[in-house]
Amino acid sequence: MKPLTHPHRDELSIEAVLDAMANPIRLRIIERLADGEELTCSTVLPEVTPSTASRHWHVLREAGILFARREGRIVLHQLRRDDLDARFPGLLDSVLRAVRTAPSAVSGGRPAGRP
Repeated sequence: MKPLTHPHRDELSIEAVLDAMANPIRLRIIERLADGEELTCSTVLPEVTPSTASRHWHVLREAGILFARREGRIVLHQLRRDDLDARFPGLLDSVLRAVRTAPSAVSGGRPAGRP
C-alpha cells in the first residue's frame, strides 16, 4: 500500500487550503470532522462513489486539512485543527460558522438548523 503523506504545519499554504475548501462536498467533510471524531470515507459520504470520495479525501489531505491513518484496510481521517489554527488563526472557525449559517449546497440550500 502506498504510504499516506501529509504536509508539515510550516508547509501549509493558504492557497491550497482555500482551494480545497472551495468545494461543497469537501466543506461537508470538514464540518463533519469539526467535532474531533475520526471518520471513514463511507461514514461521511455514503452517497458518493468510492473513487469520487477518495479524490475529495486526497485533496483535503494534500492541502493539510486532514490527517489520515490506516487501520488495517480502513483509512481513518481527522481534522488537523491544531495545525490549521496555528498556521491560519481564525480561518477554520470562520469557515465553519459560514457553512453552518449560510444557505448553500453544503446545507442543502438552507441555513443549518432550519427545516
